[in-house]
Amino acid sequence: MAAPVRDRPLPFTVVATDLDGTLLRGDLSVSARTRAALTRIEAAGARHLVVTGRPAAGCRSLLERIDYRGLAVCGQGAQLYDVGADRLLSSAALDGPTVRALIARIAEWAGPLKLAVATAGLAGEFMVTRGFESRLRHGWRLAERPSDLWAQPVDKVLIRHDRLGDDELAALAQRVCADAVTVTHSGEGLVELLPAGVSKASGLAAAAALLGFEPADTVAFGDMPNDISMLEWAGHGVAMGNAHAELRRRADETAPSNEEDGVAVVLERLFPSTPDRPPAEPAHC
Repeated sequence: MAAPVRDRPLPFTVVATDLDGTLLRGDLSVSARTRAALTRIEAAGARHLVVTGRPAAGCRSLLERIDYRGLAVCGQGAQLYDVGADRLLSSAALDGPTVRALIARIAEWAGPLKLAVATAGLAGEFMVTRGFESRLRHGWRLAERPSDLWAQPVDKVLIRHDRLGDDELAALAQRVCADAVTVTHSGEGLVELLPAGVSKASGLAAAAALLGFEPADTVAFGDMPNDISMLEWAGHGVAMGNAHAELRRRADETAPSNEEDGVAVVLERLFPSTPDRPPAEPAHC
């Protein structure tokens, strides 16, 4: 006779999810089905861990809306953020002179770039140069002079080009920057320069060291090239149906899209019922 479900080991004890294009729908909501799936895995004794490219300052309200209170990996892995305490546990910032010199070298090859930066810390903001976006989004601030971008410590720089596509611009930036900074691509028009060595994998590994889990314990979900390192670090990597082609190629499986509750579809399969286990405690470090 098969053992009762509650006596079987969990397939994974950590469910790591990106936010935009993955857990969140296009309107930045989380569906009722996905909420139910997250409740199911937590009742089974597993932990939901947000791993997002958004800086901590830029995802507070989103995390509040989904009642997320534990540890979050933010800023493409540069920040460990205790959401419940509203406290940064660790953070990495770019070296200003280094990244400015690299931007100048990229521009020598590509021509003029449009720039934006995410300034450091929980009071950080998103500053853009003219033309980076046709309209300023809520919470973005226009830098009147290029030098204004560098008036405060910066966690990451975003670059755009009028003629080069995102993949082409990211490849060029990678050739120019080599290992001096991390180059990643997180969404349409969002080629990012990060501190050297920073990635979602490095952030997830830091969270694992703090919370006490291993890659084999982890299933990870994402949709863009910035999620590749996270999916490859995890024991099982899931690309969303709406994911970038390179991520789908490297993932262990492809789920339905974020608009089709792809995270929930996979979690319902991995956690087919709710064992009698206490939920994981949130991390308030």
